[in-house]
Amino acid sequence: MKKIMAILKEWGPSLLIAFVVTFLFNTYVAQAMIVPTDSMVPTIQINDRLIVEKVKGLSDFKFGDIVVFWPPIEGNTDRYVKRLIGLPGDTIEIKDGALFRNGQKVNEPYVKDKMTYTFAKVTVPEGHYFFLGDNRNISYDSHMWKQTPFVAEKDIIGKAVLRFFPFNHLGTMN
Repeated sequence: MKKIMAILKEWGPSLLIAFVVTFLFNTYVAQAMIVPTDSMVPTIQINDRLIVEKVKGLSDFKFGDIVVFWPPIEGNTDRYVKRLIGLPGDTIEIKDGALFRNGQKVNEPYVKDKMTYTFAKVTVPEGHYFFLGDNRNISYDSHMWKQTPFVAEKDIIGKAVLRFFPFNHLGTMN
């Protein structure tokens, strides 16, 4: 017991500081996450590990960013990883297998397969965003959410900035 007390006396303050710094970093700066589904294939695979930047003030969200957020689904406890498709004020429509943003057809080389569904034109409200997975036909995303297709800004966790595993796919997220 004396040995344990001596170790705690010597290392306790350093361990406490390390714990607090780690907690604050994970909560407010950046966090690692594992991708649990294939909704972002081929860009992101199941079990890829990502670093999510959580300092939103440093992130200037733009069309095409890969973002982690809490979806507007009642009772949901999972974070979602999807591509940012609609910014506040944008009009979004899906027809003839293609995405139209502000009336213009969007070239999306990252999309796995041509979309097999339609989505009537909507305008993204102020303070909200519209997200789709790259594996569009199987992704549970904005086009499928019944209550609202929009994610409130307060529910955005951060931007995926780096894939760190598997090592052969190490790199920044685009």
